[in-house]
Amino acid sequence: MIQYIESEKVELKAKYTDTICKEIVAFLNANGGRIIIGVDDNGNVIGVDKIDETLKRISDIITMQIEPNPQEEIRTELKFDSGKTLIVLSISKGTRNIYCQKKYGFSSNGCVIRIGTTCKEMTTEQIRVRYEKNFYDEEYMIKKRASRTDLSFRELKIYYSEKGFHVEDSSIEANFNLRNKDGEYNLLAELLADKNNIPFIFVRFSGVDKASISERNDYGYGCILSVYEKIKARLSAENICISDTTIRPRKDRYLFDYDAVNEAILNALVHNDWTITEPQISVFSDRMEILSHGGLPNGMAIEDFYEGISHPRNSTLMRIFLNMGLTEHTGHGVPTIINSNFPH
Repeated sequence: MIQYIESEKVELKAKYTDTICKEIVAFLNANGGRIIIGVDDNGNVIGVDKIDETLKRISDIITMQIEPNPQEEIRTELKFDSGKTLIVLSISKGTRNIYCQKKYGFSSNGCVIRIGTTCKEMTTEQIRVRYEKNFYDEEYMIKKRASRTDLSFRELKIYYSEKGFHVEDSSIEANFNLRNKDGEYNLLAELLADKNNIPFIFVRFSGVDKASISERNDYGYGCILSVYEKIKARLSAENICISDTTIRPRKDRYLFDYDAVNEAILNALVHNDWTITEPQISVFSDRMEILSHGGLPNGMAIEDFYEGISHPRNSTLMRIFLNMGLTEHTGHGVPTIINSNFPH
């Protein structure tokens, strides 16, 4: 029997319920995923009895209860396990800007997104920004209003001064496009501010799954450049050297390829869709997971991604990391990760 476990990409349901509409919308608005009907929350195979009736209800939801129509993004199939029939909905990341449950419209109740193993209501601001940007707008960070108004940029000025740039207090907001068209601080400003409301979680689990947390640290709530430096220092400390003294000469091996992991962190920061949520680093007993949201930038094929073709999601943020010499915009990051001699 296959082992079924709920995750950010998998939703288990013992039987059909009308909440499937909400869960489909959540996957469409995030990075896609699968809904498996006939398996309970503990991974036990229950099976689906009224298959034709259930398939019809699902079809009605897809064609009549979600806007825009997501038929092209959803595939329904039957799966057999332990002598029982399961229904599997495979949902791709939506190709449209935003999806909602028709009965609630483009409100927080109607527009939900998959975060972890739950469906989270989107804020009014998130809905507005997504509605406007249509996944083609690379300047959404400039349009989206910051969550607080008391922002300062002392650390940003220090970083630029250390690189030989002269930044005047009177012009910093204009030079970095830190306000939207209404004169409010924007999301880019919040990411660059000395203090903000944006976390960055580093969590360690005691085993190979998320059943038990052994350590949780938050390196966020500050300028994204400082957040990167803190994370980089933590990763350096994590990358211990293991020596094999049973052979001669002694063989030293590090836990992971630091350069590859560093590239992954930079990609997670620069290419994350910050309208969804912040990136996260999870360390298990056998691996490290670096989670960044938003999927591939629109118009970019997965083949382009693996070949290292650079297509920044957040061009304004990319320029700042370029100025700091933290990234090169050459597209070598993904090939560096793939060609690492360490397992990944």
